[in-house]
Amino acid sequence: MKASGSEIKKIYINDASYPDMLRSIKDSPEILYFMGDISIASQRAVAVIGTRKATSYGIDVAYRLGQKLAENGIVAVSGLARGIDSSGHKGALAGGGKTIAVMGCGIDICFPSTNVPLWREIISKGLVLSEYPPGMPGGKFTFPKRNRIISGLSEATVVVESGIKGGALITAELAAEQGRDVYAVPGNIDRVASFGANKLIRDGAMPLVILDDIMEDLGVTPRQSEKVKACLGGAEKRIYDMLLQNGEMTLEDVCVKLDLKPQSANGLITFLEMKGYIQAAMGKVFIARSIK
Repeated sequence: MKASGSEIKKIYINDASYPDMLRSIKDSPEILYFMGDISIASQRAVAVIGTRKATSYGIDVAYRLGQKLAENGIVAVSGLARGIDSSGHKGALAGGGKTIAVMGCGIDICFPSTNVPLWREIISKGLVLSEYPPGMPGGKFTFPKRNRIISGLSEATVVVESGIKGGALITAELAAEQGRDVYAVPGNIDRVASFGANKLIRDGAMPLVILDDIMEDLGVTPRQSEKVKACLGGAEKRIYDMLLQNGEMTLEDVCVKLDLKPQSANGLITFLEMKGYIQAAMGKVFIARSIK
């Protein structure tokens, strides 16, 4: 199923347009077939990956992470699978940024077929690529093999949710072997979808508990959502800006830094929570959230 108006092209490993990050890994693909803008593959990127059987929490985190990356000029890379992958792609597109779908089959075959609308949108606004020639169906080994491309294009890999086994863990292992940073989102210890991510953290992956942390690690100052600028009043915006900059603060810290009375600060924080711009954690700590 070929996207309307699209053209399948290919580049070789020695071509100038072949992404340097991917060329530097062991077992780089000799040929890349693509539809979309190949220059995106040479931009700064982070992989957003995880299980197909994602929870609503995982879907939300992947979407917000993809959006956060896009708003800060970072490309979101994933594999177009159901669940976490699709949500990361959608978040990046919603954030007005770029995303790359790395296929485990020929790029003229959308797998899963339910993602055809998303596949078409990525071709139009981002990049779909594969090492497999057009018309080649995916198989037992093609999808795990393509994971080295997902990590190879990315400065860092984030596992949002994963079972105890799966492609996301393979990609994380490949990223580590390639010398790239690996993050994992902590999850409920009783949920199967969190077993893999929690295990990665136990084994040394960096826990991603505040989305802005990865921006800081990449040396990027997080940009403020345009929706926040448009929707918040002066005092609310001051609190949001400060939380966005500091990540988390106590109510007392907010009062001291902004010279607010506890009653006033508490009321403003409550309104921000109701609007979904911040969230409370561990009692008195407030964390700025990304906005959909």
